[in-house]
Amino acid sequence: MINIVVLNGGRGAGSLIPSLLKNSSFNVTSIVNAYDDGKSTGEIRKFFDMLGPSDIRKVQELMLPNDDNDYNSNLSIFQYRFPENQNYDEALTSIKDFISSDSCNFLGISFSSANTVSQLRIYLSEFISALTILEKVKKIKFNFSDCSIMNCIYAGAFIFHNRNIEDATLSIEKLFNLRGEVIPTSIENKKLSALRENGEMLYSEAEIVELRSNVRIERIYLLEEVISKESFDDLELLEKKQYLDQHHCFVSISPRAKIAIEKADIIIYSAGTQHSSLYPTYLSVGLAQSIADNHKACKVFVTNIGADYETPSYNASDFIKGAYRYLKLSDQRNYSFGDLFSVNLVNNSQDSSDESYVQYDKDEMDKISVPLIYDSFESNEFRGKHDGEKLIKSILNLYESMKS
Repeated sequence: MINIVVLNGGRGAGSLIPSLLKNSSFNVTSIVNAYDDGKSTGEIRKFFDMLGPSDIRKVQELMLPNDDNDYNSNLSIFQYRFPENQNYDEALTSIKDFISSDSCNFLGISFSSANTVSQLRIYLSEFISALTILEKVKKIKFNFSDCSIMNCIYAGAFIFHNRNIEDATLSIEKLFNLRGEVIPTSIENKKLSALRENGEMLYSEAEIVELRSNVRIERIYLLEEVISKESFDDLELLEKKQYLDQHHCFVSISPRAKIAIEKADIIIYSAGTQHSSLYPTYLSVGLAQSIADNHKACKVFVTNIGADYETPSYNASDFIKGAYRYLKLSDQRNYSFGDLFSVNLVNNSQDSSDESYVQYDKDEMDKISVPLIYDSFESNEFRGKHDGEKLIKSILNLYESMKS
């Protein structure tokens, strides 16, 4: 069995992880951060004071066993969202009716597994019980509009497991008999923010994702509390930097994530959105050390194929440089590139003039002391996306050559 750890975001490994799971000789672990605070995940975080489960559940959805008798039902519950402008009382009633009934049908989804139904009732009961008190304390009602029901289930599991997101994640993994493992990079409930080079503050993960700009993000930060926009916007740039440096939280890597990296034969830095999905993971104290100290592992960096609004004007070299920077930020050791990366995979685009593609900057790449494989890794079907099978073939060849 080959132990493979993938550092990825929610949708960033959508082509890679399903391809890995096809091979029964792979033991696949995804490590993902839980700082998402957009849409219904933000509502869950606001009420339950917990990390956001959205990226965790997105990867877990990829790991649902398709030979399970309830596969379609399990997939449906992972994908179910209440409609926009969902009526509060109707949503609450639908959950309470399921909890109190003997039916195996929930939100029009029918399950054959009595164990699944029983556990869902337990977690949803915890969700409703906690929510009832929280609404009285906060003096506002929960907004069910466009809310993922799995976020509600996760909130209940979080309460049931003594407010530990790692234990809640493991319980969902066991409940649905997932084909792989998803681990939150940290169990500490911090808030993600960022500062652009022009001094513009992005006060949440949602703003990093949604507020598009051609101005680069200078640095991301993890904070105890969301900053007040009204007071912070009046500060000078140097004052903003000083405040953020003084209040950045150095969170520790979760225990299970640390063990997974220590046991890994292959570590893959997946492609994806950098500042909202990947860099926050790299900030975890102990992550870089665990990677560097695993001398037997093949450590593969996968460079993005397509450019996006989080990384305006990024060339290929900027991606691995960014990862290297954030991996080093939380540890005091002076890591070399070779400590953290065995090889860098860069896509050889057929149309180098297309601005929607990340450009290969050979001169800068040559300055980075990491072996480079410059080849076609793009999907023939989905333009700008990786082909999981091509990536795995190259990664396995690298792994076998390292062993020999």
